[in-house]
Amino acid sequence: MAAASRALRYRRIYAAVAAIPRGRVSSYATVAALAGLPGRARMVGRALAECPPDIPWHRVVNAAGRIALPPGSAAAAEQLRRLRREGVTLHDGRIGAAFLLQPAEPLDALLWGPDAVIARGDRR
Repeated sequence: MAAASRALRYRRIYAAVAAIPRGRVSSYATVAALAGLPGRARMVGRALAECPPDIPWHRVVNAAGRIALPPGSAAAAEQLRRLRREGVTLHDGRIGAAFLLQPAEPLDALLWGPDAVIARGDRR
């Protein structure tokens, strides 16, 4: 992949991750879909491994609702610490369903309320 194309895709991924509300999490696949890159969950993982410090990478978990980093690693402990600081809880190592941003849940509605979706006509 050309560097310019990769940079553009990574910016889209970072924008999708930055839009995940505090106290919520999303899966790699959902982030990929929100970034307009369906099926590119692994690309999301690679992008987050290189993300700028202001991107809330800790809000992205695997499809099973688990932290994808190696258990016991410093990075996994940091992700868990950040999630707990935002009020996200884990039960048996999984994120509670109430915290998981669902693909069918319009991100605009989460950020600005349901009226935002109605106002834009839910153009997807």
